[in-house]
Amino acid sequence: MKLLSKLCFMAAAIISPYLIAAEDGLNVSATKITSGFYMLEGVGGFVGGNMGLFVGDDGVILIDDALPTHIQLIKKAIKTVTNKPIDFLINTHIHADHIGNNEILGSEGAHIVAHENILHDLLKEGMPRAKGKAVPKAALPQITFSHSMNFHLNGNETYVLHVPQAHTNGDAVIYFKDINILHTGDTLFNGMFPYIDFARGGTLEGYISAQKKILTLINEQTKIIPGHGKLADKQDLESSIKMLEDAKKLIKALISLGKTEDEVMQLNPLLKYHDKWNWSFITTDKMTRQVYQGLKKQ
Repeated sequence: MKLLSKLCFMAAAIISPYLIAAEDGLNVSATKITSGFYMLEGVGGFVGGNMGLFVGDDGVILIDDALPTHIQLIKKAIKTVTNKPIDFLINTHIHADHIGNNEILGSEGAHIVAHENILHDLLKEGMPRAKGKAVPKAALPQITFSHSMNFHLNGNETYVLHVPQAHTNGDAVIYFKDINILHTGDTLFNGMFPYIDFARGGTLEGYISAQKKILTLINEQTKIIPGHGKLADKQDLESSIKMLEDAKKLIKALISLGKTEDEVMQLNPLLKYHDKWNWSFITTDKMTRQVYQGLKKQ
């Protein structure tokens, strides 16, 4: 029941994160992956997407900043690691459970880095789930890129790469080359069916291509921080690619036979993945419809 409650809370937060109040017993942990690098994640409930924190002599980089209701928990976790201010805040994509604290951290001096589409969409549409309200200047990215960019800080080369039309139209993956750690944003939901935001420019083919691109960057020793789920590795990424390609193949075959979306649903082609990959937000049924719709959009 506790697991189900946690997953339901997570689903609700993704759908309407600005309406969620802090949970009792919720905390944020800072798990050391290697010297100077930590994974921040919610404990006892959902605070938003997984965050990465890189601390060194040259400064502090934070990847994503979760939901605005949980900023004090996030700051508390960061202070267990460092008292230094955040110098750079990298947004992996536009969803509010990943950029909900841009305004607070930006007003405190963090330089926000994001793909150019995030800045464009924020200026055009406002903060997601904030009912079209204008985005405060402090919440906007000051540094944008179109394809890729590099940081040379803390004795490490950090590669920030745009993967187009994947989870959204503005996804970035961040690879810390010298310490072999990669943050995927929501181009990986580890051990769960992924969410592809078609309304924000995500595509099924682009999502699979993004994961294949990530695969070319890493090796067996790479530690992968997914947007959601436990710390991952190359095998976890390969399992996700295999599942997605098989789901695409199974449903494409049914489409070629002239099956409608509802007819495909009745056949339940992804049943074999249900026990492992199904979760409260992207159920097996929703994943089936998502793949069907993604194929029809091609």
